Amino acid sequence: MKIVVVSDTHMPRMSKRLPAALQSELQDAAAIIHAGDWTRLTVYETLAAYAPVYGVVGNNDGPEIAAKFGMRTLLTLGGCRIGVVHGHGAALRTKTEAHALAAFKDERPDAIVYGHSHIPVLRRDAKSGMLIFNPGSPTDKRRQAQFSFGILTAVDGKLSARHVFYSDKS
Repeated sequence: MKIVVVSDTHMPRMSKRLPAALQSELQDAAAIIHAGDWTRLTVYETLAAYAPVYGVVGNNDGPEIAAKFGMRTLLTLGGCRIGVVHGHGAALRTKTEAHALAAFKDERPDAIVYGHSHIPVLRRDAKSGMLIFNPGSPTDKRRQAQFSFGILTAVDGKLSARHVFYSDKS
């Protein structure tokens, strides 16, 4: 099962449309996860034309998005439990990843997907083997060298992940 993962699209401020690299990968997606900071519900509508969309609200999302999506969700896709959260929190000293991990400390998912930092992360927890994944941003790379999003592949209850990096968001 191919799951396209995005976060921090910040549309339409950062881009008027989904980048071509992302559109290409969406063509055969079985599901899409958005880890918050959509900023407009039209992003959901655009993504939903490709595949079922699951997501959470981010700190830049308004009441319309908050009403549709919660602060966190625990999905089962392809036999894998995937926790999704934006990753923002009140304590400025605490890192985004720490907020994301704390949101699912009692559930023990196979993976945690988060956003907020715009920094791509792909690692496995040494003790639990849990996949920790931040797709970065397909439209707002900030201080990163490239734009990015992610692909999760779920096969027989096992997850693998990769980033798709590109320089041109058109």
